[in-house]
Amino acid sequence: MSLGWISIGALVLAVGLSCTTSLNVGVLSLVMAWFVGVYLGGMSLGEVLEGFPTALLVTLIGVTLLFAIAECNGTLERVTARLVRLCRGNAGVLPIMFFGLGLVVATIGAGGTPASALLAPAAMAVAGRASIPPLLMAITVGNGALAGTLSPFAPGGIVASGIMARIGLAGVEWQTYWYNVLAHSTVGLGGFVLLGGLRLFKRNGHTGDHGTVPPVDREAGSMEPHHWLTVGGISALIVGVTVFDMHVGMTAMAIAAVLTLLRTVDEQQAIRRMPWNVILMVTGVTVLVAMMEKTQGMDLFTNGLANISTPGTVVPIIAFGAGTISVYSSTSGVVMPALLPMVPELAERVGDIEPLRLAWAVTVGGGLVDLSSLSTVGALFLAAAPPGTDTRAMFNALIAWGLSMTVVGAAFCWLLFG
Repeated sequence: MSLGWISIGALVLAVGLSCTTSLNVGVLSLVMAWFVGVYLGGMSLGEVLEGFPTALLVTLIGVTLLFAIAECNGTLERVTARLVRLCRGNAGVLPIMFFGLGLVVATIGAGGTPASALLAPAAMAVAGRASIPPLLMAITVGNGALAGTLSPFAPGGIVASGIMARIGLAGVEWQTYWYNVLAHSTVGLGGFVLLGGLRLFKRNGHTGDHGTVPPVDREAGSMEPHHWLTVGGISALIVGVTVFDMHVGMTAMAIAAVLTLLRTVDEQQAIRRMPWNVILMVTGVTVLVAMMEKTQGMDLFTNGLANISTPGTVVPIIAFGAGTISVYSSTSGVVMPALLPMVPELAERVGDIEPLRLAWAVTVGGGLVDLSSLSTVGALFLAAAPPGTDTRAMFNALIAWGLSMTVVGAAFCWLLFG
């Protein structure tokens, strides 16, 4: 058996064990990457660890530390109270409000991942305070952020348009964006309904028979100077990322350092509040995915697409393939660079299909699964889960959601582009 197939098997085994045991999947993935790379692939340990996602780690640490500060010093509680009051106590409005905010922030240039990093902690805190199921909030808000990720101003959109221009498919940036908005709006709001979102509209402050949103606006208390400083720090992060294109993780870390120096929080308490188990899960699995790329496991998967496609099936097949890869990796960093360049040749080999339709199937099909807990956006919402959440159950639920989106994305792309 080739090393590529072994690396694919290692990833499947790691994910399978994560769903059935209490072992942190990140630890298991690191061990498997070390074993496959060093003892079967003849690599050095340094080569194996080249796949460690340093940038992702910095983003997760910076953002979760900043919002751990906001949680520890009571700022999130007070802001949450006012958000609930702004929505007049109707819990059903809250996820939709955050969906729209995520779409706007991502579209104006932040992209899906930074928008999620900015909004996930606040949205999940609201979910905890207003008794909204965390999975419902994550799927609704996450899809809002991902809906704007292919904006021509956002990093993902820039990657997609750049590659498509190189393969002769220039000038369709806004069409690509709107197809992505349509897809994520459909599944995000569909998930909202499927997971009981409509029932939340019955839970306003005047319908005690159906339960009420906790009166957090009366419990939270007034805003003190250190709360306003924290709000100012979060606002500075938003402006820095969306206007000045600053790195979200490093900017968040710098703001967290300033807030600590201003004595807005006990730093050690905030560091202990950070979701280290989730950070380990995501970074460890990423190392194993990188190992799969090094050993041509990814090539084995993508090269098989051309051999099983016909003009009538190639669109859903390539969308399904893009989604399957994206469940465990980056859409803009892996899926689009790997699959979009093969679109013209695949269209020519299959025949009777426009390359542009295949390109859209890659971008839409690959992006729809990005709420998998093994992708950055899913990891951010998992990391921001409110206290008391069963994070292992949510981890598995987000994997299941991502896997189901491979099928939904294939059907959606077949309807739009087939």
